[in-house]
Amino acid sequence: MAPTESRFARMSRRAAITGAALATMALAACSGGNAGGAAEGDIGMGAPEGAKVTVVEYASVTCPHCALWQKNTWPGFKAKYVDTNKVRYVFRELPTPPVDAATAGFLVARCAGEDKYFDVVHQLMATQQEMVTSSPRDWLLRTAQAAGLSEEQFNQCITDRDAIAAMDQRIQAARAQGVTGTPAFYVNGTQVITPGGEGASLADLSTAIDAELAK
Repeated sequence: MAPTESRFARMSRRAAITGAALATMALAACSGGNAGGAAEGDIGMGAPEGAKVTVVEYASVTCPHCALWQKNTWPGFKAKYVDTNKVRYVFRELPTPPVDAATAGFLVARCAGEDKYFDVVHQLMATQQEMVTSSPRDWLLRTAQAAGLSEEQFNQCITDRDAIAAMDQRIQAARAQGVTGTPAFYVNGTQVITPGGEGASLADLSTAIDAELAK
């Protein structure tokens, strides 16, 4: 693992992610403000902004527990609440180690465009092992190209200083709200926790969501 991270670290330095920015983003790895309201840079699905119930997930494309939640719980949650427009689902980026790879992954997702954002995020989570079996850069580049970005666009994307600064601000906002790990779930600003570390279960989310919908 260490040699792969070293190669990507060199790429990240070229990407102008400063040491200070990385320190800001060095949150605790996988586990679990105004987490219920809208925030700068939010990307959501389902009901429109201002919906009666908003579910916020803080997650990272390099977090194994996030990938497990995505695989095991997301399909049922999406079918029950997002596709039916019962809730507004908001995804917030919280890079976890290797932070440089996670940060670049989120930059790629945003560069792909809002209509492809979730496709890129979900693909990165589903193929996390490729970060180890090949290299973080190859893993990210393959995903970027599948989303329609050229290698030149990919390189420009991960070196965009304004985009990096905007992400840094989003991460600082999450920390200010008390979010310390991923995946973390909030229903109308109240955190929902299921013991086990893989994120909130569909049953626990449903209990919280249905109570809010009934108000």
